[in-house]
Amino acid sequence: MDKVIDIEERIPSLRDRRKKRTNRKFVALLLIFLTLLAVLLYSQSKYSEIHTITIEGAVLFNQKSYQAASGLAIGDSMWSFDTRAVAQQLEKLEWVEKASVKKNWLTGVEIDLKEYVQMGYLDRGNSYQIVLSNNLALKQPVTVIDGPIYSNFDDEKKREKLINQLAEINPEVLQLISQIILDSKEKDADFVTLYMNDGNEIHGILSTLAEKINYYPSVVSQLEEDQKGVIDMEVGIYFRSYADAYGFAEEVPEDENAEEE
Repeated sequence: MDKVIDIEERIPSLRDRRKKRTNRKFVALLLIFLTLLAVLLYSQSKYSEIHTITIEGAVLFNQKSYQAASGLAIGDSMWSFDTRAVAQQLEKLEWVEKASVKKNWLTGVEIDLKEYVQMGYLDRGNSYQIVLSNNLALKQPVTVIDGPIYSNFDDEKKREKLINQLAEINPEVLQLISQIILDSKEKDADFVTLYMNDGNEIHGILSTLAEKINYYPSVVSQLEEDQKGVIDMEVGIYFRSYADAYGFAEEVPEDENAEEE
């Protein structure tokens, strides 16, 4: 026979359950309130302000310039900006290929930049401009030349062809180039003259420059020690000494001149 439970016995148990449930709800609401209050107090305090802005990858321009371009400043609220929006703002700069921005802990901002690669220097007559891998010629003044100089490449389309060719040249060969001069008088083909850091001279055609010049180390290795001259790469690849190429007269020893007198 089932035991009959008096309703009076069940009422205290139901009251306890309701009380515990009410207490849990109160604690949950109290935690939510305290969390919101803490966030509100934090957002209004100095601890929510930007204390540090670090910028990595800045080569073409200084960190102060990039910080100004980002629109961020020390003292701004960490809640007042969107990291992706700041990155997109920096990527609008023509010389910036990629930018990323992140908030570091509670008071720091980290900006990581990837600038377009420096390919060389455009000769402007009395000055030089840095040329980047996206064919942009920066207008900032250049004080130190540490790469190849491009002469007669004011035309952006021809300069773009040059950049595309340079991108295909082996790095160890590219660093040997001192200057590239475009023959501005030739209309049928873009003939170029290259002066190398090791003293040789190369004649070639812009459209096949990368294909031919990558053989340069092999050609030089076959020359006699200290032998310098012109390497013609316009059609095939062959070497001529400077005497043969330009008809330099051989020096006559001083004692022979004395005998003739």
